[in-house]
Amino acid sequence: MFQKQLLDKLQLELPANTSLNEAIATALDISYDAAHRRSSFKSKFSLEESVILAQYYNLSLDRLFENTKDEIIAVEKTKLIHNETELQHYFEKSYESLHPLLNKKESHILYSAKDIPLFYTLENNLLSRFKMYVWLKLLDSAMVSKEFDSFSVSLSTLQSATALGNLYQNLNITEIWDITTVNSTLKQIHFYNQAGLLSNITALKLCKDLKLLITTISEKVKTENENYKFYYNELLLMNNNVLVSTKERQSLFVPFTILSYFQTSDRITCLQAEAFLNKQLQSSKLLNTAGEKEKLTFFNKVYSKIDALHQLIEASQILDFE
Repeated sequence: MFQKQLLDKLQLELPANTSLNEAIATALDISYDAAHRRSSFKSKFSLEESVILAQYYNLSLDRLFENTKDEIIAVEKTKLIHNETELQHYFEKSYESLHPLLNKKESHILYSAKDIPLFYTLENNLLSRFKMYVWLKLLDSAMVSKEFDSFSVSLSTLQSATALGNLYQNLNITEIWDITTVNSTLKQIHFYNQAGLLSNITALKLCKDLKLLITTISEKVKTENENYKFYYNELLLMNNNVLVSTKERQSLFVPFTILSYFQTSDRITCLQAEAFLNKQLQSSKLLNTAGEKEKLTFFNKVYSKIDALHQLIEASQILDFE
């Protein structure tokens, strides 16, 4: 019974031009005849073969035992991060997970942006270094009293981060933002500045870098780029969920802790997530096709948030000299 359910599930997931025997032979690295014996039930899958087959084709083995097929799913969880070495490993593993998907010609990313999408802050610049500082401050106990101006990361960590960030370039991307999407970054700059761990001069530079990033995004919205769609939603709070879709399959990435996430390629779950995100899109404004006034209104509201923090830090700096 189990073997039949597994094969039925696999058959549903395979592309139309791929035979069941071919799929089994490829995943298990066995001959076509050996695969045929398993598909015709003359031979049974071993436990190890079942797991390998499920992992190769992103099948949820737990669904084979459930009568209610949309209540329990299997997910992959990234490891928790406690130091810079593990942060680098996180970048590398994320790259390994995403590259096979995003490398496909028809791949598409749908990003519900509660915070500025991670990929925008994975460059070798001040803002990216600050974001890594914030992550490690919250995750690495050795960073408790570390000031940002004396913080640095290794070249290998920067290279891993940049490689992950570069995956986001020239893709078919849909992002959903709200005015509050920049809030967490602004709060982080303000908090560490107030705590005395981020100098006024550096905090002001970070505000300028953040404003430059938003300007870069606004320019992408203005250009006639069919591969980049920017939606503004003021009704619902985003949740940083990311849905990656290709012609063959989908993968959903759901935040778990600060950087770690759950990943699943369960077909039903991904379709449900896609349906929910599409509902969000229906209640959102596509700024790419909106009038100039609507575009300016949104981005000016974001700029005003950044300017407010910039002015607050400047005022604090003047008071320090009085």
